[in-house]
Amino acid sequence: MIRSITTRVSARKKAFAASAAILVGASGAVLGTTGTASAATPQEIARQIVPSNQYASFSKIVEHESGWNHHATNSSSGAYGLVQALPASKMASAGSDWKTNPATQIKWGLNYMNERYGSPNGAWNFWQSHGWY
Repeated sequence: MIRSITTRVSARKKAFAASAAILVGASGAVLGTTGTASAATPQEIARQIVPSNQYASFSKIVEHESGWNHHATNSSSGAYGLVQALPASKMASAGSDWKTNPATQIKWGLNYMNERYGSPNGAWNFWQSHGWY
């Protein structure tokens, strides 16, 4: 009986370890979580969320808007975060951790670009013509 329990516990530990390994990216960063314990960069997180055929455009916009700083704040307008949402509190629709979690900001920004411009590619085309999106 004790051997049977030990075997089952060992099997559960292996299954848990395998599940946990799926969440760890090649860089050792935790992916697919909503907590702030992740060591993944905003760019790594975006690569997991943004479709690959849209990532370059999404990345160019974020680079211009915030330099990939998820705490970036425009001192004159109050726009905030990776995608410079205005008002910043709009990002709360993607999660209550919008002030501190790059993944939440990326999800909100991707949704915004899709709804307003059809895609990040469409948003980048607009940005190139106007210097804003």
